[in-house]
Amino acid sequence: MDILKIENLSKVYGKGETAVKALDDVSFSVKKGEFVAIIGPSGSGKSTLLHMLGGVDKPSSGKVLVDNTDIYKLNETQLAIFRRRQIGLIYQFYNLIPILTVEENITLPMLLDEHKVDKQQLNEIVTTLNLQNRLSHLPNQLSGGQQQRVSIGRALISNPAIMLADEPTGNLDSKNSNEIMDLLKMFNKTFNQTLVVITHDERIALQADRVISIEDGGIAKDEVVRP
Repeated sequence: MDILKIENLSKVYGKGETAVKALDDVSFSVKKGEFVAIIGPSGSGKSTLLHMLGGVDKPSSGKVLVDNTDIYKLNETQLAIFRRRQIGLIYQFYNLIPILTVEENITLPMLLDEHKVDKQQLNEIVTTLNLQNRLSHLPNQLSGGQQQRVSIGRALISNPAIMLADEPTGNLDSKNSNEIMDLLKMFNKTFNQTLVVITHDERIALQADRVISIEDGGIAKDEVVRP
């Protein structure tokens, strides 16, 4: 079952002679539970693609379907709600709210939806992420690796259809990078969590089930690493 479908996706910045085509007619799909890495050099369009998949920036043309919902047919309010519930986003620089505790940062999507937090699920996530002794800490009291664990918890708390990670280890040392990737792979394999990772690091990409290479705004290669 395809949980993510991208159809003829294009993004153009500017107009006329100054127009820049960041994405050029990109199409592919991702199956439920698949781990896909998207790689490419700086300026290739991979981060633009992630923003389109995550509903953060609108394409110039084309479709993004997440769990059969055409996300760009939703209005701004509907899209914000859908993104919060169905798309887990993990950023290189964590994007935690500095005045909120670890527990508040992780449960923020549920609180914004005015949904009751499932304490059992929260406990399972924070225990898996080894954050159970940090729940009352603020982000500035955590290491970089711990902050990225919090952002992973926040991305998972709503049981999203897909989890998107933009250079999730780009701000970490090798030890923390390996730990974060091990956690992401564990959630992917153990909980069948669909995972799309944007990275420039081929060592990370080769841990995925499938690698999509982006060059000059288009797909240069799409290959299965492990069937």
